[in-house]
Amino acid sequence: MYRSEEAWRSVDEYFIAALAPEDEALVEARGSAGAAGLPDHEVAANQGKLLSILCQMIGARRVLEIGTLAGYSTIWLGRAVEAEGHVTTLEVDPAAASLARDNIARAGLAGRVEVVEGRAVDSLRRLVAQGVEPYDVVFIDADKGDNPTYLDLALRLVRVGGVIVADNVVRNGDVTDASSDDERVVGTRALIEAMSSNDRLTATALQTVGRKGWDGFAIALVVS
Repeated sequence: MYRSEEAWRSVDEYFIAALAPEDEALVEARGSAGAAGLPDHEVAANQGKLLSILCQMIGARRVLEIGTLAGYSTIWLGRAVEAEGHVTTLEVDPAAASLARDNIARAGLAGRVEVVEGRAVDSLRRLVAQGVEPYDVVFIDADKGDNPTYLDLALRLVRVGGVIVADNVVRNGDVTDASSDDERVVGTRALIEAMSSNDRLTATALQTVGRKGWDGFAIALVVS
């Protein structure tokens, strides 16, 4: 039978305490977003740990994050790539980018993380034009209306054998509404359909419940 959101949160708290405890840098990053009036959009700690483990599983040394906010997930990713790795994270809001740099520096990761300001689509196109070294992991967590464009550009920047993760693909179940005119739903459905139809990808999506309510991830492996 359906359990309450309070129960979901309690389970998350248990898993986080046991498996993904936050240190001071992560707590500060999470708290700074709210104090600065930024939206409560960062991943939960156990989700951040999942991103970290995915990076470690494939030996990721180059990670591209689309959507930085206050840098919470960036810290998880920066720690996962270790000292020889690099994270490029894209943020449209200059105030959020500045806050993220402070949080990243507090976590001791300034030397391996670059925060790039500007529209993510423009930054991605610039990276493509520059012919940068391919990334191992791309994490998509920005404005959802541009999700299909993010995926298209990510595919030009990630190596074969790399992984693309997209956040917030369930949207409290609204993703099943084909008639929705909400650009976040439309963009998410377009992302899922693009993952399904692209021969370069093998993908799945998972629902999650917990601190972040009812939502989920799409995860794609780049196979060619």
